[in-house]
Order: sequence, then structure tokens, then C-alpha cells
Amino acid sequence: MTTVLLALEGIAGAGKSTLRDRLLLDAHADGIVLSHTGQFSWLAPTATRTLIRLRAGHPADSTDEASEAACWDLALHARFNLTPALTLGPVIADRLILSTVALLALLHQQPVRTLVGRLAEQSTAWPQLTVLLTTPPETCNTRIAARATARRFAEDLGTSHRLADLYEQAANAWTETTGLPVLRHSCATTQDLNHLASACLEWLRMSVFPPPRIQETADEPAPPPPRSMGP
Repeated sequence: MTTVLLALEGIAGAGKSTLRDRLLLDAHADGIVLSHTGQFSWLAPTATRTLIRLRAGHPADSTDEASEAACWDLALHARFNLTPALTLGPVIADRLILSTVALLALLHQQPVRTLVGRLAEQSTAWPQLTVLLTTPPETCNTRIAARATARRFAEDLGTSHRLADLYEQAANAWTETTGLPVLRHSCATTQDLNHLASACLEWLRMSVFPPPRIQETADEPAPPPPRSMGP
């Protein structure tokens, strides 16, 4: 069995958690032991303090501090969370590298390609498939407005549009840097959700239970001609 990492990416309200929960249920029903994780490890106190500030919309004291915190946390995430979990089966991450890139690019105006290159150095954290939910920001904004919790940083419509563009840039740079695929699809309707869940589940099936290889056999030699029994 091959273990794989699947990352769900997209702006707030795009449907990541809904798709994650659907995949966990569908995978269980299909006999696939699928676990899930989050974007950060939260294992290094200094990096954690910086990341908490970034998530709240407060830039770090320098761009180097921000990117170093993100890289260090991703290295710890890969070593102590992702790698052990992947020994047990496939893992789904609700946000991962592309979300970190988009956040840093938004707050520090760093080039997306540069950030992708830095985080891609942690190859043990590479998701074999990234799903970027391209749900329109207006739809996301409506969903967020219906939540009981107060809006957080980057959940206003203007910032959502800026982040959506950064995610697109990050997805392009990710594939160019790593050669790994990014599946783009909206999750605005039930039909969208069903399509995404079906596509991801099929990918998990093929990754976890690959079809058996058919062993080719050499052609058997032709039988000798019949022996003559007389004149």
C-alpha cells in the first residue's frame, strides 16, 4: 500500500472543511484509513508566536523572520506529524503550503515564486495532490457572514479577492517548482462537492490500492512440425 498526502487549499469559506469531512466519511466507507491534519505543527515556540501574529494579520518584524518561521514549522510538521501519520495511511491536510505562501505574500509583499521555492525545500512535506478550491469570493463571503463566529483577518471580500489571486500564483509556481499536480475546482454547489469528493476518492483508491501489474510472458515457441511416418 502506498501512503499519500492530499492538501486542500483555498480562501476562507471556499469549502475546505466541508470537503475534508466528506472525504473522511467516504474513505471510511470505502475501507481507506484516512487521517487529517492542519496547516502548522505549532511545535517551535518562537516560530509559533510569529505564525500566530501572521494569522491575525500582523506582519513579522522582517520578511526573513516570517519566512524562517514558516520553513522551520513546516520542517517540524513534516518530521513529527506528517511522516508518522503517513506510515499508517493516507493523510489529508486542511490547508498546507499554498496557504502559507499566500499569507506571507499578502502581508510581506514577497514574490510568490520565491516563497514557494523556500517552502518546497521541505520535500518530505510535499502533497502528492493539491486541491485548490476556486469558489468565488462572493460565495465565500456569504458563507462567512452566516457563521456564528466573528470575522477573522482576511475574511473580508476585498482581501479574499487578493488572496484568491495569490493562491492562483502559488498553484502555478508549485507545479512549476515540484512537477506535482494542482486540481482546481469550485466548491460552490452540492454538485461541485460531489464531483470533488468523487475525484479525490478515486485518486485515493488508485494511490492506496494500485491495480496489479500484469506480468508479460514470453511467447511460447511454435511446436515442431509433425514427423513423417513413412514414404
